[in-house]
Amino acid sequence: MRNTLILLFIAFFAFANKQAIAQQVPNIYRDSVVQLYGVIMTADSLKAVPYASIIVKDKGRGTVTNNDGVFSIAVNKGEQITFSCVGFKNRTILIPANLEGNQYSVIQLLVNDTNFLPATILKPRPTRAQFERDFVNAKVDDDLYETARKNTSASQKRVILSSLPFDGKEAVGASLTQQAAKYYYSGQLPPMNILNPSAWRSFISSWKRGDYKSKKIK
Repeated sequence: MRNTLILLFIAFFAFANKQAIAQQVPNIYRDSVVQLYGVIMTADSLKAVPYASIIVKDKGRGTVTNNDGVFSIAVNKGEQITFSCVGFKNRTILIPANLEGNQYSVIQLLVNDTNFLPATILKPRPTRAQFERDFVNAKVDDDLYETARKNTSASQKRVILSSLPFDGKEAVGASLTQQAAKYYYSGQLPPMNILNPSAWRSFISSWKRGDYKSKKIK
């Protein structure tokens, strides 16, 4: 019973406080809210503009029209309302500050906004012969051509191949080759290439080509 009386007292105090605050607020503030409603249509054909934006300027509030171009939003007297939609020019109206009553209806007409885009020229895909002709006749700078020539030289390819890691297939092949050589010479000494003329000839040829020189890949 005591708790019930406390709750009733709190509710009565809150209602009385609300009534006191309402009496202290001037009528000009209580009557400033306006229910703005209307329809947005095209100016040339009077067709409804669906999903157009209705924004209260500098307030961050707004709404959109429905499929029939109809909208409704609560605003304040003296506020500016902007109507916008893609393909139309924006329009802004002012809610009269001395409006009598709390309702304001508008039929807003939007004018088409014409945008001129640059012309787009569509061309067919070139044939193989045309591509080969243009590729052969394409001009390449001497510096770029020289760089490409150096990077595709035989010595540069050998340097690149020696620095690249094995892929899966090459790694498996190298492992199988090592295992085969190990099993082949099992129980005996493997041949020494230091006395092999073919190995010496291959070494001298590689040395003359410059395979053992340090080269920087561009």
